[in-house]
Amino acid sequence: MYAVIKTGGKQYRVATGEKIKIEQIAAEVGQEIVLDQVLAVGDGSELKVGAPLVTGASVKATVVAHGKHDKVRIFKLRRRKHYQKHQGHRQQFTELQITAIAA
Repeated sequence: MYAVIKTGGKQYRVATGEKIKIEQIAAEVGQEIVLDQVLAVGDGSELKVGAPLVTGASVKATVVAHGKHDKVRIFKLRRRKHYQKHQGHRQQFTELQITAIAA
């Protein structure tokens, strides 16, 4: 069984037992959270798609860790104008362990 969830402005396809990294949420490590914005639920050849959400569906997950992704380096240059700009960014994430999908 799998589900398509929406969190942090992005969509993720998840299944029971998977670990995913999502945009950082305010939750303690070890805390169990419920993701209720489920867009679709699939089980084998059967697929239930919401309009826009599947009613009564939810995904339970446990917070495993918080962290930062690898650094993304930004470099801007204007040719012949002696303009260079260096910048870096590390996006924060929350790692979740999917424990159950309720359709």
